[in-house]
Amino acid sequence: MLLKKFFFLVLILHVSWFLFFLVQKFNVTDFPVANLKSKMLVVLAAILIVGLLYFFWLRKIEFLKKAAIILKEFFFIVYISSALYLLLGLVFNPLITGTQVGSILQGHGLSRDYVSYNDMGSNIKLAVIASEDQLFPDHDGFDLKAIKVAIKYNKRHPNKVRGASTISQQVAKNVFLWQGGGFLRKGIEVFFTFSIEGLWTKRIILERYLNVAEMGPGIFGVQAAAKKYFNKNAKDLTAAEAAQIAACLPNPKRFTVKPLSSYVANRYDNIMRQMNNLRGDADVQEIIR
Repeated sequence: MLLKKFFFLVLILHVSWFLFFLVQKFNVTDFPVANLKSKMLVVLAAILIVGLLYFFWLRKIEFLKKAAIILKEFFFIVYISSALYLLLGLVFNPLITGTQVGSILQGHGLSRDYVSYNDMGSNIKLAVIASEDQLFPDHDGFDLKAIKVAIKYNKRHPNKVRGASTISQQVAKNVFLWQGGGFLRKGIEVFFTFSIEGLWTKRIILERYLNVAEMGPGIFGVQAAAKKYFNKNAKDLTAAEAAQIAACLPNPKRFTVKPLSSYVANRYDNIMRQMNNLRGDADVQEIIR
């Protein structure tokens, strides 16, 4: 009972901190997601109304009371498990992820070899920053400018959706959640992104990303990718090899490194140019060295 009260207090503080963070985001000039503040207020109001209805009326119905108790217990188990997983992530890579389980079930298998941050080498770290998230050292988990650009692009090209996920968001999705879009997953992803940015360092976030990201059908993590494609360790990858691996990340099942797909062939030269541009950035160097 005492443990449950402790975690309930932690939950209240955690959610309050998160809501304060969201309010700060809403106050950013020219916030990219239209009417998000009003939508969030509607959701919070709906939760409050349902809570009041339950407290004053619905809990008197025995079936609903039992269902609410089961739901509450389930929620606490999920939250406590997630909180512990978040803390363990400070030290350990995940035992397995939902995406890795999906790869096994889909028949792609699971090839991975977790390595330490120091054994990854600077080229692949720089390549994924150049490819996926050039503002990674500076943002708080969300790149509002990239989101704004993606929203405008997606309105003009509804059949060709462009994402704007940062490395931190991708780690939140890969480690804690599942693939695919949808409002529910995106909303939970925001919460976990906020949480890992508040608790983990940028180096830890990048290490988890490079160890769990899918880099080919059934190939997870940079060490497995380096061995599969170039028969060498990740720390020995050249800039060009690292750029090829980074180029496949948007869709690693479709954009293959071996054989070299046209997408990867066209993109990795640009990634190498961006790597050269970022190589002298002090904040980037602080992370990748």
